[in-house]
Amino acid sequence: MKPTLIFGREPSVILGAVAIVVQFASAFVVNVSANTQTAINVAAAALVGFIVAYMVKDEGTFAAFVGLGQAALALAMNLGWDLSADKQAALMALFTLVGQFWLVRDRVTAPVTREGLKLAA
Repeated sequence: MKPTLIFGREPSVILGAVAIVVQFASAFVVNVSANTQTAINVAAAALVGFIVAYMVKDEGTFAAFVGLGQAALALAMNLGWDLSADKQAALMALFTLVGQFWLVRDRVTAPVTREGLKLAA
């Protein structure tokens, strides 16, 4: 089976490059704490995971999308975005709604045909 590539490279190479760029920027450009570096790398891993799941049309694309949203929210909070717990929950509900509409609705089919539903009624 041919591996899934992003920009002609395997996802692990992309993630390694992101980690190196973050470390380089932290050392020479702007002071970034170890926590923030970790959060950026986690968000990058979630993004790459979502891209791979979408590219291979994996059944887990919805979960990857929601995971990406959670990672992005965690990164934003780590970088100083102050958001109450109820607003965080509302934002996650929005991610779930968008994911359901965009990723699930057109890919999932009912196990029963319309004719089968009419017979059951």
